[in-house]
Amino acid sequence: MIDETAQGPGHYEPLPLPDRVQLPPESAQAAAQDFLRYMRKRHSVRDFAPDPVPRALIEACIAAAGTAPSGANQQPWHFAAIADKAMKARIREAAEAEEEAFYAGGAGDAWLRALEPIGTGAAKPHLTVAPWLIVVFAQRYGIDASGARNKHYYVPESVGIATGFLIAALHHAGLVCLTHTPNPMKFLNTLCARPAQEKPVMILPVGYPAADAVVPAAAKSKKPLGEIMSVFD
Repeated sequence: MIDETAQGPGHYEPLPLPDRVQLPPESAQAAAQDFLRYMRKRHSVRDFAPDPVPRALIEACIAAAGTAPSGANQQPWHFAAIADKAMKARIREAAEAEEEAFYAGGAGDAWLRALEPIGTGAAKPHLTVAPWLIVVFAQRYGIDASGARNKHYYVPESVGIATGFLIAALHHAGLVCLTHTPNPMKFLNTLCARPAQEKPVMILPVGYPAADAVVPAAAKSKKPLGEIMSVFD
């Protein structure tokens, strides 16, 4: 299990719970339903407006992602926020080269058939149109001041949770994003000057939706609660 109370090397020092957000049952139910309705308005968007997004807004959303729980509280993530047009162009060029091979048969027929309702293709204009790209890196291990390696625990789970926090924060700020995963993505380490122990796992184009933005109808189909939840009470 992920235990975010662990503090790594050192001693355990319990602190009184600094914040309490508990609500009365009726208020809690209303808040949960309000959040559900709001999250249902979140959409993965490929059509971005070129309107600028303040850096401070991106920083606040990434800071929110950094509050996520992680294995042994090691916070094994790094977020590279890119607005530089030349860097975005290089990312798009490299990503589209990988996507060409993917759609030319590298993905396999079954995978390509599964993607048909989403309407994706090798062209990725959102990588240059979106005002920001956020590259998510997973730190497979840490390096202390002496240069020794520190093992990180539950890295995929921890980074996945933090990325979910980030997506929710971006939505809460009125922005849209898209989860984009070119494969392989090793070129992102060089481009973003990240060390070898970090693995790029995702690119999030971020911005405001274009006036004529569309989403695939298939994306509105979500599994009902009965299919994603089991209750034992």
